[in-house]
Amino acid sequence: MKKVIYSVFSLAFALVMFTACDKESIVSADGLPKSAQLFITQHFPNHEILQVVKERDDLKTTYDVYLSDGFNLDFDKNGKILGVEGTSKLPDSVVPEKILAYVQANYPDYFIRDWELDDRGQEVALSNGMDLKFDKNGNFLRID
Repeated sequence: MKKVIYSVFSLAFALVMFTACDKESIVSADGLPKSAQLFITQHFPNHEILQVVKERDDLKTTYDVYLSDGFNLDFDKNGKILGVEGTSKLPDSVVPEKILAYVQANYPDYFIRDWELDDRGQEVALSNGMDLKFDKNGNFLRID
């Protein structure tokens, strides 16, 4: 009897783990929402799209876009930008103005390598390795 209960439990656990896993697929650049395509052409006109990965996790769909020169962009299912990561300086146009002004005024010797937006606020990573936290409106909160 214990073997049957153990087998049923194991099967149920495996089924839950299988259905909870992320589902990733490679899509063409045309598979991106139009607003994401527009964002890329406006802010990264001289960069080639190397790969687009569509990720589905439960009910959430996101797109990871890999560009030439080491840039990675994250978009939600509607094409809204969620984050930009780079190995070099991000274009100023991708960083919200208020955050950009704060960094330029307080850290003029450094540049922004990463910018991320989530439900709690925004975060940037500077070229010196420092992470700065901002609220949703771009008001500085703290150094992380």
